Amino acid sequence: MAKDDPRHPYRVQIHTLPTHRTFEVPSELVATWVRGMPMRDVLDAPELDPDAGHGTAELDLYADGSHAFAAGTFKGSVTVACGRCVTPVKLPIDEKLLVTFMPPAEIPKDDTEAEDGAEVAAGDLDVFPFDGDTIDLEPLFREQFVLAIPYAPLCKEDCKGLCFQCGTDLNTGSCACEHPIDPRLAGLKGLKITP
Repeated sequence: MAKDDPRHPYRVQIHTLPTHRTFEVPSELVATWVRGMPMRDVLDAPELDPDAGHGTAELDLYADGSHAFAAGTFKGSVTVACGRCVTPVKLPIDEKLLVTFMPPAEIPKDDTEAEDGAEVAAGDLDVFPFDGDTIDLEPLFREQFVLAIPYAPLCKEDCKGLCFQCGTDLNTGSCACEHPIDPRLAGLKGLKITP
């Protein structure tokens, strides 16, 4: 069996297939992958945040002709900011993976059929390119973290968010701010209605 390259822990040589492998993704790497995403950057976490998240992939890897395949599970978590109160939220990841690695020239351009390539039905498999000698799993693992982050994650369904005037977290207390009157209704402020 070929020795793993510590500089590229997610690359697998085709000549070592078939194999079953476990891959660990540490928090520091997750932090670099999700850097720049708004729901992540608002946390103002350190660059190599030890709480950014983590992942573990259990994969069966095998090859058939010019294609290689990975099947298994990916479990872990990623930490982002709540879309209402900006507190950290740990989002779980639990995905089944079924991936095909193809030479770039064979990858279908629109999930139907490339001119000279193999046919892949839409929704059947995730497809990644590979050079014929080495599978690089890093793009697959990075995708799991990015896709786990919803548009507006919430710490809880009934999160009250922040006061838009003073910034108090309304989940932990209340504030004394008076909400401003809608300027369209300001002229009615002194109006008294008598019965």
